[in-house]
Amino acid sequence: MPLVTTKDMFEKAYNGGYAIGAFNVNNMEIIQGIVEAATEEQAPLILQVSAGARKYANTTYLTKMVEAAIITSGLPICLHLDHGDSFAICKDCVDSGFTSVMIDASAHPFQENIDITKQVVEYAHDHGVVVEAELGKLAGIEDDVKVSAKDANYTDPDQVEEFVTKTGVDSLAIAIGTSHGAFKFKGQPRLRFDILEEVSKRLPGFPIVLHGASSVPQELVKIVNQYGGALPGAQGVPEDMLRKAASMAVCKINIDSDLRLAVTAAVREHMALNPSHFDPRQYLGPAREAVKQVVKHKLVDVLGCNGKAFI
Repeated sequence: MPLVTTKDMFEKAYNGGYAIGAFNVNNMEIIQGIVEAATEEQAPLILQVSAGARKYANTTYLTKMVEAAIITSGLPICLHLDHGDSFAICKDCVDSGFTSVMIDASAHPFQENIDITKQVVEYAHDHGVVVEAELGKLAGIEDDVKVSAKDANYTDPDQVEEFVTKTGVDSLAIAIGTSHGAFKFKGQPRLRFDILEEVSKRLPGFPIVLHGASSVPQELVKIVNQYGGALPGAQGVPEDMLRKAASMAVCKINIDSDLRLAVTAAVREHMALNPSHFDPRQYLGPAREAVKQVVKHKLVDVLGCNGKAFI
């Protein structure tokens, strides 16, 4: 099976009241853990690559590892660019074989966001690739995405119809209170489901994307801190809120920080308990298994896309 786009995935997810997991990948073990989980749960997958991952691992290495994932699993897998900030980056990924790209021009004024997004859409669609864009700005830090709390803003539902119509974009990431990075809320977490509901009314049947949706499992934070970490204790997005979003118009939920926490917790614990180990396989194996368990939980208990790979 070749790489697929998200078009069919999102249509089924929207109608079925579930979401597809978009998991950020950085190395072989993370890809293997994600794919093993999805294979066991028979779930469709979006494997996404950020600017930081491209710098760290090289686009060619990552695309070839994703091709290997398709061969070994037989699952429908989409290879997606996460937070491309220019036409040039999106074009490069389209030309490199990605089947989906995100152009994030949300830092620009509304009309400029439209113009940049439309340029990407025209090139991508000419090559059979789908495009995600963003309206509103999420706070937080993730690789090259850095937005302060004072510069963040919710998506304006009054803008979504014009934006989608003028750009021809295939899915839309909106800001409803999530934020990038692992540590989000100092007080009670709150998502603006009223905005999500209003956007879905303005764009009936249109797939919505949720970024910055780490739940920050406290058991992983505890392990990281136990073995030399100093992570703050702020909350992530409660999983019941993510389940609610997945039952509405949200068809794609991004998951990154929880995977990083899983890897870090597993490696720190293993090295603390086995200080004489120096073979990377000895500590990256447990890291891969930790990623697998986090992903299985997300697929079944949060996203609800288990068993949906071949429907």
